[in-house]
Amino acid sequence: MKLDDRDLVEEFSRSGGRGGQNVQKVETRVVLRHIPTGIRVVAQDERFREANRIQARKRMVRALAEREKKIRLAQAAERSKERSRKARRSWGATRELVEGKRKRAKIKAGRGKWRGEG
Repeated sequence: MKLDDRDLVEEFSRSGGRGGQNVQKVETRVVLRHIPTGIRVVAQDERFREANRIQARKRMVRALAEREKKIRLAQAAERSKERSRKARRSWGATRELVEGKRKRAKIKAGRGKWRGEG
């Protein structure tokens, strides 16, 4: 996936953790925001800003790909659900269903007779 620089906002700040005095005085932490989707990723693992920028962009690509995958799966599930909703039972399945209902109705109708209620 290709990122468009116009859709990204980069912010830099000081990061904590390993890196010694460098990370405490230089703004090496990178926060990358994708404006159209609102996805935000942070990279502060590396000691240098450029390395963190590369990490942030890789994470952004992964996050956007994951988002697209979720959207595709949701759409496929919706199509499948719609197909199931529109599907009709076959003639044989309908006959079987009706026969089962008739059997059940006879059982229920016969219940009161042996108790002396009928």
